[in-house]
Amino acid sequence: MISHWTRKAGVVGVAGGKGAGGHPLPAAENIPAPSAGGNPLHDPADTVSGITYTLNGTDPRDLDQVAFTIAPTAANTVRAQLVSGGAWYACVNTAGSVTCDTTSPQATAVSADNLTVVAAD
Repeated sequence: MISHWTRKAGVVGVAGGKGAGGHPLPAAENIPAPSAGGNPLHDPADTVSGITYTLNGTDPRDLDQVAFTIAPTAANTVRAQLVSGGAWYACVNTAGSVTCDTTSPQATAVSADNLTVVAAD
């Protein structure tokens, strides 16, 4: 099973400087299930929630990590994308707690406008 979620304006409040110093910055809400006509591969029972972004402690314009909770928790492969058409970041899923290092290539707060998550069992 492959699931795919997209959330527009994924990084909320970063431009205002909140979350600087490497502290997690919560996103506004969970990624909603797609509406009719949405991604046919997405199971509406699957969810991504508790999204947080960690800014770089030296340069808060850089995003070093995105983290979230995924359910069901069994996804073996999880990838995240912060910019439409941009780089995909490998993620680590530990019992539904997912972290994605976004330093190679370095993600930036100003360009992160769309969180897309793809997970496969």
